[in-house]
Amino acid sequence: MNFPVFDLHCDTSLALLGEHCDTIGQLRKNCLHIDLERASQLEAYCQCFACFTTPDMKKWLNKEPVVVFERELAAIMRETEANSDLIAIAYTPEDILSHRSAGIMSAVLTIEGPAGFDFDPELLEDLYQVGFRITTLGWNEKNVLCGSHMTGGGLTQQGREYVRKAQSLGMLIDVSHISDEAFWDIIAITQGPVIASHSNSRSVCDVSRNLTDDMFLAICKTGGVAGINLYTDFLGENANLDTVCDHICHFLTLDPSGKHIALGGDLDGCESLPEGFTGVQDYQKLGQRLLERGISRETVLDIFWNNAYEVMSNAIPEHKK
Repeated sequence: MNFPVFDLHCDTSLALLGEHCDTIGQLRKNCLHIDLERASQLEAYCQCFACFTTPDMKKWLNKEPVVVFERELAAIMRETEANSDLIAIAYTPEDILSHRSAGIMSAVLTIEGPAGFDFDPELLEDLYQVGFRITTLGWNEKNVLCGSHMTGGGLTQQGREYVRKAQSLGMLIDVSHISDEAFWDIIAITQGPVIASHSNSRSVCDVSRNLTDDMFLAICKTGGVAGINLYTDFLGENANLDTVCDHICHFLTLDPSGKHIALGGDLDGCESLPEGFTGVQDYQKLGQRLLERGISRETVLDIFWNNAYEVMSNAIPEHKK
């Protein structure tokens, strides 16, 4: 069984730039978790490529976040253009379907941490025009928008403006990495679906980066999804494909419809992956293991493709449809 894959989060754009953010990696074939040759083994593929920035980049890389952001964006744009026979930027849900019909893969641009444009809500419209369709409000730091899962602290007034602006454009709000307080502040004001692009179940693995049952159910009520993260720190000890399935199966006990679970592998952002999974090509192994665990083919197809596609379609405001 070869399932299509729609993955809501990876860090390949930064990985392509190398350790010091000053090299030019190749997306077609490489030693990372994701390359196009391996992804071509999938029945279809849509990958959300995050441009990741944090204020900490000043001390990590001796580079301003805006420089890193621009280089990540340039890397994805360059590599999609260089490999236009295999992949293209998708600006609309319809683009994703037309690319699939044409036998090519889709790349969706996303923001992980707005430090690269100084957390400014006024710049979101320009970024939407460039192609960005999902945004977090930060990473592991406390910033002018909200607190993180590591620091605590709710949504600020600027954070509220950021959420409203993004949603008015049709950009999905992504709650991965933020604090519990900020999560509930967003739920209280949201005007559209909310996603956690790469977060698992806190009931299965009790870490702050994962979602409590109440959080997952709140996401469901917005029409959003939780993307299953493959980083072992968020899966549990001695993680393997069954451990990944455990998180999915727990969410299914809360949402038997299976309509609010997706993939968000965090590939090329993981220091370690579960046993049996080494790269994008191994999503087929996960699909097969879910079938063996008694999950229906229809539900696996929803988790692997349909749910992410549906939530992106529903993020578009009515006046834009």
